Amino acid sequence: MHNKRNRGIALLLTALLALTLTACGGKGSSGSDQEKAKKSGIDYMALVNKLNPLPDGWEDKLETVTMENSVGDDVEVEKKAYKAYQELKKDLEKEKVFVDLDSARRSVADQKRIMDDFTKQYGADYAKKTVAEPGYSEHHTGLALDLYLIIDDEDIVENEDMMQYPEVWEKIHAKLADHGFILRYLKDKEHITGYGYEPWHIRYIDDVKKAKEIMSSGVTLEGWLGDVNETDVDINYGNSELFTKEELEEAAVQIKCDFASWKGCELHSLKYTGDSANTPENLEWANSMYEEPVYTKVARFTGSFHSPKESSGAWDPDKEYRDYQWWLGMDEDGSWEIAGTRY
Repeated sequence: MHNKRNRGIALLLTALLALTLTACGGKGSSGSDQEKAKKSGIDYMALVNKLNPLPDGWEDKLETVTMENSVGDDVEVEKKAYKAYQELKKDLEKEKVFVDLDSARRSVADQKRIMDDFTKQYGADYAKKTVAEPGYSEHHTGLALDLYLIIDDEDIVENEDMMQYPEVWEKIHAKLADHGFILRYLKDKEHITGYGYEPWHIRYIDDVKKAKEIMSSGVTLEGWLGDVNETDVDINYGNSELFTKEELEEAAVQIKCDFASWKGCELHSLKYTGDSANTPENLEWANSMYEEPVYTKVARFTGSFHSPKESSGAWDPDKEYRDYQWWLGMDEDGSWEIAGTRY
């Protein structure tokens, strides 16, 4: 997962060659799309996410170029995606908007080395929560590009800093489809994509017409391809004297990102149940999985979701689950983590 929140970790990952979570009518790959993929070597509409791995043989067919960005880092990009990016960059500069590439392609082997390194240093649980599973990162494709901004000749690379320029991102997003790109991780779609809103993460699909249709429809790539039934989630944050609205929104994002891995399930609602859940007993329970206490506060959300029609394992088939509980712990830095679930 792309994350510049901690630049120290980001630099470590760069040294290791980087880190990595209403249906639309089922617009899957057509015969012409498949024929196009055969000619080009790769399928530019391929879906790679937490549930769909990089297609077999992809890395053998991939053609890439390597460029050096304004901060001196090498970035590897799929050949056609890079050409389209150059055209996008030139188009944006006409409007005095300046960007560069922070990261793009990273191999499955590199991802595995990162996973192994984090497992050795921090343990398997931390590594699983921090690093994308090797083979399941969209960055493996070479088609996923992470941008950063250049404002008044200054490189703006930190997530929180880039978020301060919504008007700039709006101009960038308006130009994406003209060059065959889409915005990959949309606001309020975390339960579909598995990742929070990232205005810098764009995806090349090599089809201007489809890119315009996807961008104008406001759906995810998953929804467009018919991989999921794209639903909206009704969220009730209630009233809290313990947490800010922003903190509760971030908690809901954590739940939704995790839910994206629940294959075939549709999330319908989430509700914060109130400050009364933050008791010493519940806090002790949440911290019981660690040798030393990690969480300073706990929160509980309940929600409803529907299981797949042909479900197996954890869920009964074709069932609406109501009042399902998600428990989250907040650490001293104000970061959330799912501590457990109950039904």
